[in-house]
Amino acid sequence: MERTLIILKPDAVQRGLIGPIIARFERKGLQIVALKLTRLDSAVARQHYAMHEGKPFYDGLIQFISSGPVVVMVLQGNHVIETVRKMMGATSGFNAEPGTIRGDFGLSSSFNLIHGSDSPATARAEIARFFAPEELLDFPAASWPWVYAPGERP
Repeated sequence: MERTLIILKPDAVQRGLIGPIIARFERKGLQIVALKLTRLDSAVARQHYAMHEGKPFYDGLIQFISSGPVVVMVLQGNHVIETVRKMMGATSGFNAEPGTIRGDFGLSSSFNLIHGSDSPATARAEIARFFAPEELLDFPAASWPWVYAPGERP
């Protein structure tokens, strides 16, 4: 079973989109195993986005992600990273397909509502950055028999 980190960025929080975005993940059949409202200080933000250091948008990204509360969560499910990235849509809201989170709720390339891990290795590192092991709950979801066929179940 795969896990991924999700960050609902300050624009999603300020626009009141926490519930609608989380509802999409739940309706898809993904399981929330950790969730918290927090604020990223610049040190954590710089560590999280270190791969973009030196790029023209880096300083603005750090300022933006640190500008207000965010929701960090861990989702679990088969193929969760690929599934969530499809659900998020293209980085720029104006390029994202209707039906995706960014396509339905976003227009900006900078204020793009959500972050999701891009690989299993990245997900492990990102999850560890925001959650202690004891904060990750492991429990069978009551919906699994209705989401996964018998041979697919976690």
